[in-house]
Amino acid sequence: MAQVEIYTQVFCPYCERAKALLDRKGVAYQELDAPNGSEARRTARERSGGRTTVPQIFIGGQAIGGCDDLMALDRAGKLDPLLAA
Repeated sequence: MAQVEIYTQVFCPYCERAKALLDRKGVAYQELDAPNGSEARRTARERSGGRTTVPQIFIGGQAIGGCDDLMALDRAGKLDPLLAA
């Protein structure tokens, strides 16, 4: 299974939705606390090509975007193959 990393911050409903989807699928992930102004947030921005919002999700080291992007991949049937790689 591919390594999954998710940069989040507290009180973020989109972060919670993304984690809930991964939890329903039984996916293990590394959650990285990335509040505004933190080093983790800067790292997420650099890794994602400049995206400034959370969550920022990486599967197998590849930036896939945020919650809406994760949900869209799942609806299109493309998330499971990414996770299985």
